[in-house]
Amino acid sequence: MTDIEIPYEKDRHGHYRFFEILPGVLSYSLLLLPFVLSLINVTLAAIFVLAYMLIYVVRGFGVAFRGVQAFHVLGQQRKLDWPELLDNLQTGKLTPGHKTPRWHSERLHRLHDQPNRLMPKDIIHAVIIATYNESREVLEPTIQSVVDSLYDMKQVILVLAYEERGGERVEEQSLSLVEDYKDKFLDAMAIKHPKDMPGEVIGKGGNVTYAGRQLQKYLESKNIDPRRVIVTTLDSDNRPDKQYLPALSYVYAACEDPVHVSVQPITIYSNNIWDAPAPMRVIATGNSFYNIVLSLRPHLLRNFSAHAQSMAALIDMDFWSVRTIVEDGHQFWRSYFRYDGNYRVLPLYVPIYQDAVLTDNYRKTLKAQFVQLRRWTYGASDIAYVADKGFFKSNKVPRLDLIGKWLRLTEGHVSWAAAPILVLFAGYIPALFHPQSFAANELPLILSRIQRFAMLGVVILIFVAFKTLPPKPARYKRRRSFWMVLQWIYLPVTTIGYNSFAAFYSQTRLMFRKYMDKFDVTEKAVVDESGKASS
Repeated sequence: MTDIEIPYEKDRHGHYRFFEILPGVLSYSLLLLPFVLSLINVTLAAIFVLAYMLIYVVRGFGVAFRGVQAFHVLGQQRKLDWPELLDNLQTGKLTPGHKTPRWHSERLHRLHDQPNRLMPKDIIHAVIIATYNESREVLEPTIQSVVDSLYDMKQVILVLAYEERGGERVEEQSLSLVEDYKDKFLDAMAIKHPKDMPGEVIGKGGNVTYAGRQLQKYLESKNIDPRRVIVTTLDSDNRPDKQYLPALSYVYAACEDPVHVSVQPITIYSNNIWDAPAPMRVIATGNSFYNIVLSLRPHLLRNFSAHAQSMAALIDMDFWSVRTIVEDGHQFWRSYFRYDGNYRVLPLYVPIYQDAVLTDNYRKTLKAQFVQLRRWTYGASDIAYVADKGFFKSNKVPRLDLIGKWLRLTEGHVSWAAAPILVLFAGYIPALFHPQSFAANELPLILSRIQRFAMLGVVILIFVAFKTLPPKPARYKRRRSFWMVLQWIYLPVTTIGYNSFAAFYSQTRLMFRKYMDKFDVTEKAVVDESGKASS
């Protein structure tokens, strides 16, 4: 079996350090390239900048088209009667007189020839909700959203995974919530993750892994086959759509090889979108749009935030990594190498609603947003991990698939850092060195025309953003909708000031061995009817 653990810091040398340094070197080099080319040849510099802009714009339009297409699919899937489709899988028959999707009929036909398949009534869901220091006002609506699912709660186990470092208030709150809700589930438990466990970074991975191991003991005591159990991990502010559990059950029961897949719902940051400051709304909406787009590109899908995986697979790989602060995205690579490439992420076109970043004051909110993004961009640490496990350790992963995935991973993080700055400013660099050059002075004009044309993609983003908005709270007047449009003037600022700078921050830390070994929890605040935010 391939060793799938991240090396400890003291064991990262040689090629591992090279690949940790690589993304930062590539990102900084890409920023310097227009300056270097301008010194060598102004025409060469102009061609590079123009080509980069055109590639960026073409990709942008591809993303915009996929966004509209995925939003349409999302709307269709949410209208489906998933409990009825699930009943059809159980009986093996279509409901007489009911119109169902063609793919559902074809799947039923295929499942007739699948022996020993898992039946929907045999499936048990374990929902692990990780909490650190969030208030009951944040946490309870998440539990309630699970209870409100169009699903039999007697097939659901609730696991509230809380941190000892959260203190007595968190412990009392967790035990109280489990006591209040346990009768609604097959079972419910609060599991305390001890602080300062050896070999663990301070983060969510250690918390949910400890809870998973306790859940394993519980299943063994009840003689429940772990292949029947699918585990969903949620953050404290994650609220599954009421169709999530039946849709997840359908995918799990219909899958021919459920152990070698995980299921990724669409993360939409809309719980508090009307309350968050404008820059945070722009970032949250952009992230929601990107998650919707990825759902139509399964070959690019990775585990992110809330996701689901077979308990049998989790036991097989000792749950999640306790050595990284980005345990969600890293879980894809752990699974990929554990099963020698025989692993994929299936999209689930049902949302899990999350909070946009919001604390109890504006300045803290601006800071908290950057803290969240620098944690996400620290996924660049997986570049070295994938190279090490894939190219330097014995494995049976298909070479072409591995190379393609590693190149996409590397390019994605480099573009995350460098692309926004290049697109906005690179066009002016050749003229700094060659003020008399016709090509250098024409370049900004040409790029500005391309950028105006590219604004069509932003219009599409705004359209999809409005379609995904929850109803406007009664405490806000109509002019709030106007500001929801005007907020997009922040897009260049948020793209560079948050996405690009956060990516450079993470990559620079990796370059100089300043590892992020603590999961900085994003503060959550709840806005009451008077409009006051409180943590």
